[in-house]
Amino acid sequence: MAVINNITAVTNALEVAMERNDKVVVYGEDAGFEGGVFRATQGLQKKFGIERCFNAPISEAIFVGAAIGMAINGMNPVVELQFEGLGRASLQNITTHLGRYRNRTRGKYTLPMVIRTPMGGGISALEHHSEALEALYAHTAGLKVVVPSTPYDTKGLLLAAIESPDPVIVMEPTKLYRAFKQEVPDGYYTVPIGEGYKITEGNDVTIVTYGAQTVDCQKALEIIKASNPEISAELIDLRTISPWDRKMVFESVKKTGRLIVVHEAVKSFSVSSEIIAAVNENCFEYLKAPLARVTGYDVNIPFVRGEGYHQVNPQKIAEQIKKTVGFKF
Repeated sequence: MAVINNITAVTNALEVAMERNDKVVVYGEDAGFEGGVFRATQGLQKKFGIERCFNAPISEAIFVGAAIGMAINGMNPVVELQFEGLGRASLQNITTHLGRYRNRTRGKYTLPMVIRTPMGGGISALEHHSEALEALYAHTAGLKVVVPSTPYDTKGLLLAAIESPDPVIVMEPTKLYRAFKQEVPDGYYTVPIGEGYKITEGNDVTIVTYGAQTVDCQKALEIIKASNPEISAELIDLRTISPWDRKMVFESVKKTGRLIVVHEAVKSFSVSSEIIAAVNENCFEYLKAPLARVTGYDVNIPFVRGEGYHQVNPQKIAEQIKKTVGFKF
């Protein structure tokens, strides 16, 4: 096993996939010789050649559309969007064609294609480089959407995405790229798409999150342990938000009677909105407190001076935990 960070896990997964399947091609803006803006594809062009790892023109609409054509014709393209906010230019191809092709052809064609993109703030970047737009993709029928938080999950989910016969959007939290390291198995393995991971067991409250906020929630639980050790929280990392692990979440909420959903994207019409609605529909009789969420605000992500006010942080999460557990009807 190697001890690596998230960005190295991405590179390792791509290398393993390209070695296993010569139909896998990797490309994006500066993804060839330079290895991408975050160096996620560094060394792949040298190892596999310019025909399998190459630069794309500065036109997301064109190179995402080209990947759809590749996938229809038997290739397995892995496309890198340099920043998530810039991916809006490719949404017409994603929502109009990519997610619909299996249904449109009544199963004759599938699109084994992956779109990778950094997501989220916390790195003092500009607005289009710091957005969390996962709900846009999760709302599109026919797409799978995964958001890993650890190096182990990053590699395993990316390999599972590349193997999937249907298109997968892999959203990689930018501020976690080099935040910490973890032991990751060498070679090939997958993490199942659609299965969450229960990080901690608890009886008083269920916390559901994904991506960078998984780390924030773990830090919040450390704050709670120091200040309110009697509180026992069950922390679930969804890992996949479309399809999300409804069974795991429902079983946990039925046990604890309380739910907090945490993410950095805006609150309205978000992933937390869907989870809370589904829990209300399926677990209402078990609830002991109002369903709660800790999210970003319904504004464009601020520039550097205001970014910290917009970002979810461990203290905000800890305060909501205490509020939810302490609620009395």
